[in-house]
Amino acid sequence: MNPPTEFPFTLPRGYTDADGAVHRAGVMRLATAYDEIAPMQDPRVQANPGYLVLILLSRVVLRLGDLPRVNPKVMEGLPAGDLAFLQEFYRRVNEDGAAHGTVVCPRCETEFAVELSGLGG
Repeated sequence: MNPPTEFPFTLPRGYTDADGAVHRAGVMRLATAYDEIAPMQDPRVQANPGYLVLILLSRVVLRLGDLPRVNPKVMEGLPAGDLAFLQEFYRRVNEDGAAHGTVVCPRCETEFAVELSGLGG
């Protein structure tokens, strides 16, 4: 069985489009080396290195709600908490190869795995 290359997620708040519809459920794919290199050639990144994350995420987020396309403008419109969520989700998926993390119970101090894709809501 091949490991997954696409990972579903749910944003904590969601992207609100021009009609007021909120889009929270999405799918992110694994990044390629080119996904990380290509944005460096973009003039927006050259003028402002902070823009890199917006372009990178717009390349790997395949779907977000009912939006026909995810592009850097969509990423610009995300609440800051959702952008942070996607950055952490990207890191987990691409470094760890999974959309889960380890948490520790504050009472008994037992460690257990938790699925991150649905933590937004």
